[in-house]
Amino acid sequence: MSESATNTQGEVTRLLQRASEGEAGALQQVLGMLHDRLRGIAHRQLANEGEGHTLETDGLVHEAYLRLAGIDRMHWRDRQHVLAMAAKTMRRVLIDYAEQRRAHKRGSGDLPLPLEEADAAGAVIDRHADELHALDEALERLAQFNPRLGQVVECRFFVGLSIEETAEALDLSPATVKRDWTTARAWLNRELSS
Repeated sequence: MSESATNTQGEVTRLLQRASEGEAGALQQVLGMLHDRLRGIAHRQLANEGEGHTLETDGLVHEAYLRLAGIDRMHWRDRQHVLAMAAKTMRRVLIDYAEQRRAHKRGSGDLPLPLEEADAAGAVIDRHADELHALDEALERLAQFNPRLGQVVECRFFVGLSIEETAEALDLSPATVKRDWTTARAWLNRELSS
């Protein structure tokens, strides 16, 4: 790790300690320092969205930022914890967004859609919203069943950490992360296919 990366990580740690103690603005500074990483997480999550999705990377980062900045008291452990919470918050924003689109799928535009197109668009929106809900619920069940597996999924899939980065963030061996990642994916696939 380079000296500047070590200094940045040390500054993030100090700011998170201050944020955990309730200092106004400390978390916002951390989020600003992690902006590029947050954009990467948002981009990865939006890549799974269907065509016609109007929420863009910066919009998703902004929405997550507002929600995270609104948290009054939380013990922020480290940079990975912030990134995992940001990823979870972005997932929640996307679910809320899908719900809003579902609620307004007809008659929300300036020009009415022909019935056939509205039905087709509505079916896609409904299916996507249902898939997001199913994934979110499965992830919640996984975290209840085995919290460490839930953390591995958050780090690997949503934050985009490598096996080695995940191992470091969770204080596990890379072999354990590989095993947990394989187990978690199999568990989620089984849950989502039933």
